[in-house]
Amino acid sequence: MAIEFRRPASVLNLFNGDRENVVTPLLNAIVMAGMLLVVPLGLRLVEVSRTAARVWWAGAVPGAASLWIGRGAVAAALAAAYLVAALFLAAQIPSRLRGRTLATWGDAAREVAVATALGAPVVAGIALSAERAGHPLWGFDLGILALTTAHFHYAGFAAALVAGLLCRASADSPLGRAAALAVPAGTLLVLGGYFAGEWAELAGTVVLTAGMWLVAWLTLTWLRREARADRATRALLFVSAAVLAATMLLALSWAFGEATGLPHPPIPWMIATHGLANAAGFALCGIAAWWRLRARPL
Repeated sequence: MAIEFRRPASVLNLFNGDRENVVTPLLNAIVMAGMLLVVPLGLRLVEVSRTAARVWWAGAVPGAASLWIGRGAVAAALAAAYLVAALFLAAQIPSRLRGRTLATWGDAAREVAVATALGAPVVAGIALSAERAGHPLWGFDLGILALTTAHFHYAGFAAALVAGLLCRASADSPLGRAAALAVPAGTLLVLGGYFAGEWAELAGTVVLTAGMWLVAWLTLTWLRREARADRATRALLFVSAAVLAATMLLALSWAFGEATGLPHPPIPWMIATHGLANAAGFALCGIAAWWRLRARPL
């Protein structure tokens, strides 16, 4: 049966629960912020080549532009440029591993987190390219593909990167290692749940939530003893940690409702709450704070 493509919902009917109609200006703005703010700032906190940062901009700008035009060949071509940049970024992973000695479990956990951050935009790019082309990739409707693009900028890139930074800041403590492993594991399990079903997605959400709450706890405990942070940086770190308590409860409630059939928030409502708060409150505030601290790149 052919899929009927609808025009994007306006902000006024954002709370319509239609799964196909979730591509809203708000979701586009969240994705664009990931492309043009979160990832570029985050790349300053990771040891990658300068070429990789320049290539990212060459792909991110057309990728962001693709969000604001109708689906079709032009939008798909712009999104493909973003995918090429994401692939170039992921290609940094092998060269990083060749130049590093993973002498401790902390070293390994941090590299898992960084590899997840560098690889996550590839998944976002694949989903974006298919959605902008109007192609329901692997049977997933276009709304889910749009949400996947957002998810892998924030849970994939930002959360994994922050978890890696906190692992090092906690002197590779057991909780730091757990966060650096749980966030990537949860992200990948959620992705696998797309294919395996709602219960697998719920399991992934539980693991990801545990990792994100560890990130919040580690941020708050580290903040209490960090002397370098000025008032603005402390405020950014506090906000980035505090929002996770609520946003991940929302994620759990949604995944549990999907698996059990019990009432749960509709997707557009999740975009306006979970998605917006994680983008602005957690990712932008958190990565901006680490950048203000001039943290040594991972």
